[in-house]
Amino acid sequence: MKLQLLAGSELVAGATVFAADVDVSKLPPAATQTGITFDKDIKPIFEKSCFKCHGPEKKKGDLRVDSLEATLKGGENGPNVVKGNSAKSTLVHSIARLNEDEAMPPEGKGEPLTKEQIGLVRAWIDQGAK
Repeated sequence: MKLQLLAGSELVAGATVFAADVDVSKLPPAATQTGITFDKDIKPIFEKSCFKCHGPEKKKGDLRVDSLEATLKGGENGPNVVKGNSAKSTLVHSIARLNEDEAMPPEGKGEPLTKEQIGLVRAWIDQGAK
């Protein structure tokens, strides 16, 4: 069964999902570092740039990224991490700002992640999002 969903929707049970309107060739490459974990490597990035809107006190779009479980659960559009495939993960599309409407953090709401930070998030997802 294949479904085409709008950008921001991802990982529907039993469906192949395609993110619309993103050019994944513009993604920074995944970091080469191995053994990346959420608590040690990813949470500090999210804490600095994402917790203001997606943390324990506020969860815009029903999305929290302050714990591994919450990050993998996703938000109102469902899961946004495809374990083992960062290029198909809408979380990566958003932090890499591939779609202006879904760019995180939004313009004026915080510093965009660096290419190195995005690469680290990509490697974490590609390594199984542990």
